[in-house]
Amino acid sequence: MNYHKIVFERSFGTSEQLPASDMPEIAFAGRSNVGKSSMINKVFNRKQLARVSAVPGKTATINFFQADGIRFADLPGYGYARVSKGEKRRWAELIEGYFNQDRDLRLVFQLIDMRHPPTGDDLTMVDFLIDREIPFVVVLTKKDKLSAKQQTERLEALRKELPCADQITMIPFSAEKGDGVEQVKEIIAEIEAEYLEELQQPKEESKG
Repeated sequence: MNYHKIVFERSFGTSEQLPASDMPEIAFAGRSNVGKSSMINKVFNRKQLARVSAVPGKTATINFFQADGIRFADLPGYGYARVSKGEKRRWAELIEGYFNQDRDLRLVFQLIDMRHPPTGDDLTMVDFLIDREIPFVVVLTKKDKLSAKQQTERLEALRKELPCADQITMIPFSAEKGDGVEQVKEIIAEIEAEYLEELQQPKEESKG
């Protein structure tokens, strides 16, 4: 994938506004202020592709980006307490509406702050992905804030804190130092390769 070709498409505030899914999608999910925008910017090597805000809960829309026939969905952060109940309901409707639509969703990068145990909302999200059988990878953000010993301790704890942890791929990630970026890119490359292979199948069948 040519990461230099990534372009911002549009933002949507309600699920009714979402366009039909016409290409494979990879989504980024996580609680407010977990470092989603920082991760997206680091992976795509763009400073302002996703806007980084000092105010938690700022991203209240689904933001779509696209590169080489793959669409990336930056979902609004969940779990921020200092917003109105009406706004929380809108966010919930937007996120649930996205997942309930017939979309070609290939993977969710589920972000969790490595420094702390998963929140109740994090666990609800992981349970949701497992129940829906949606492929996902857990990205453990803010790795650089912990010492090597603390990182080891948190990884061991997460194996008990997360459901089905032995079956989950976990990637310690640092937007500051770039740790985990190549692993994320490798996963994206696998999805892209699978999609390109799918595109070739009808042509090969027609030749036969």
